[in-house]
Amino acid sequence: MKAFATLINALDSTNKTNQKLEAIHHFLAVAEDRDKLWLLALFTGKRPKRNVNTALMKQWAIAIAGIPEWLFLESYAAVGDLGETISLILPEPVQYTEHSLWEWMQKIQELKSFTEEEKKTFVTGAWHSLPHTERFIFNKLLGGSFRLGVSAQTLINALAKYYTIEANAVAHSIMGDWKMEEVSFDALVQGHYTDTQLSKPYPFCLAYPLEKEPETLGPLTEWQIEYKWDGIRGQLIKRNEEVFIWSRGEELVTEQFPEIKEALMQWEGNFVLDGELLVYKDQQVLNFSELQKRLNRKTLSPKMRQDLPVACFVYDLLEWEGMDFRAKPIIERRAFLEQCFHKNPSTSLLLCETITATNWEEIAVIRAAARSVNSEGLMLKHKHSPYHTGRKKGDWWKWKIDPYTIDAVLIYAQKGSGRRSAYYTDYTFAVKQGDQLVSIAKAYSGLTDKEIQEVNKYINQQAIEKFGPVRTVKPELVFELAFEGIGFSNRHKSGVALRFPRIARWRRDKTVKDIDDIEEIKKMIR
Repeated sequence: MKAFATLINALDSTNKTNQKLEAIHHFLAVAEDRDKLWLLALFTGKRPKRNVNTALMKQWAIAIAGIPEWLFLESYAAVGDLGETISLILPEPVQYTEHSLWEWMQKIQELKSFTEEEKKTFVTGAWHSLPHTERFIFNKLLGGSFRLGVSAQTLINALAKYYTIEANAVAHSIMGDWKMEEVSFDALVQGHYTDTQLSKPYPFCLAYPLEKEPETLGPLTEWQIEYKWDGIRGQLIKRNEEVFIWSRGEELVTEQFPEIKEALMQWEGNFVLDGELLVYKDQQVLNFSELQKRLNRKTLSPKMRQDLPVACFVYDLLEWEGMDFRAKPIIERRAFLEQCFHKNPSTSLLLCETITATNWEEIAVIRAAARSVNSEGLMLKHKHSPYHTGRKKGDWWKWKIDPYTIDAVLIYAQKGSGRRSAYYTDYTFAVKQGDQLVSIAKAYSGLTDKEIQEVNKYINQQAIEKFGPVRTVKPELVFELAFEGIGFSNRHKSGVALRFPRIARWRRDKTVKDIDDIEEIKKMIR
């Protein structure tokens, strides 16, 4: 457990990718095989069910600490995490018990058959024998809510670098249906239990933002025009009767989209397609916030699949029956793709529409109305362009519509990291809700260094309250926020979630009376 605690502490102590990679490498070098397997199990969602009620954990901790419940609740409100709150209020351990991570996990799994009194004896005994960090991790493992302080891609990249293999091969290997008692860590990561070549995706072809008039691109007849959708870009792979869906972030997301997997299994042949995963209902593309409701779930209920059906708008063909099509011009790839769709009709796999017009002026009008179909704008692809690796300026362009904007007031601030660690640069903004203020978004970018210094000075002078690293600020500074999309959200106090919010400008000409009202903002949602 000590090596695992060291890893978790290191991951939580930095936001620098290289330092996170170093911490993971150190753990891989010193931890035993079963501990490393549990790292992957926790990461891939194979954590055991909760066997101890968290309400009981709270009661036991209050009794041991000898504090009133109101003080515990105040502490919980300040800390924001039950497992950490319990760890902090408990007295120092009277001894130290050394167990590896896998031994603790085995004991936690055995609690399923324990009585309540036996569970209490085990849990309180562990609390009395673990220092703070390990006690905190124990609580999180016990509660079944453990999260690693590292992104999926960072962990996969760390494993790939450690073993000198490709990241997508690692992702395929560790995301499979493996059982801890049947595998070794090294063999699992290195793909000894799977055919990693079978699922191997191609590098995505990416577009540059169009920052000039489209007329400068030449005749419209030389360009294939499509809507730019705001979903999850994915490569759909079917080889040897197996299906794999990769996101652009190199995450294997097959099980999150069962209807797409089922549709691909119905298609004839072996192939690799490129497209956009979207919630598509009643012939309409829904907001990205609807897609978010389906992501990263262990299971998808029939009701969720019915309420939020996913389709993939396919716009390219990269491989057919083992033949690499990427060097062919898109006009040829598109023609072959249309033949494939003619032979394989589907309600979940849809051929992305191409837009026709007689001149660039008409295209500009279509772009301006893109939000009416929940599109971000247009994609412009030269008809003779191959499918490049990464970006190549001149062949693919994304011509996005102007972002949404609202005026909001700064209410909370927290210091940044790295070179900004001395300044308050992480901001929370609010808008009006009747006579009150309601938080609507966080933003971290958009101000100049000089403006950051001015805002920092104001926060130091006008901070009202302190909650750990967070400062409540007198609501006077108004900013214009820009964002790409908006949708309803039960997870946010305001009832809405903004997509990619950032500061557009400091509105020195406005006061808190001029900020937008949440009810008016909700009218932006289509």
